[in-house]
Amino acid sequence: MKEVTIYTDGACSGNPGPGGWASILMYGGRIKEISGGERMTTNNRMELTAAIEALRRLKEPCRVRLYTDSAYLVNCFEQRWHEKWEKNGWLNSRKEPVENRDLWQELLRLVRIHDVRFLKVKGHADDKWNNRCDELARAAVPRSGDG
Repeated sequence: MKEVTIYTDGACSGNPGPGGWASILMYGGRIKEISGGERMTTNNRMELTAAIEALRRLKEPCRVRLYTDSAYLVNCFEQRWHEKWEKNGWLNSRKEPVENRDLWQELLRLVRIHDVRFLKVKGHADDKWNNRCDELARAAVPRSGDG
């Protein structure tokens, strides 16, 4: 399997509010930056979207190290929240519908294609690629008046 490194980040101006996401994919010395935004969203949705959009770009099953500063994303996989959600009909521990179910289901579909390891990085620290992702995500946030 090819080994790919991915950095992801999401940003939101207000929560909810306009948001942006970004991913950096690295393989064999090549670097690809992708980003996008939505007019009304949440930070968590943008964090999930960044991971989904990055994994969608992979053309074949890969071994992936996905770096993120989102505890929401990392904890879901480290603590296996998704297994409980699926078992309980997509209800959380409070018996309420899981937020962002649509994105979690798509992310799980993609994670089952690839061998993905989610790794937590400290946000706004000294990680070059996390900082670049943050810059791209913030730049992708739609501004008022944007067409």
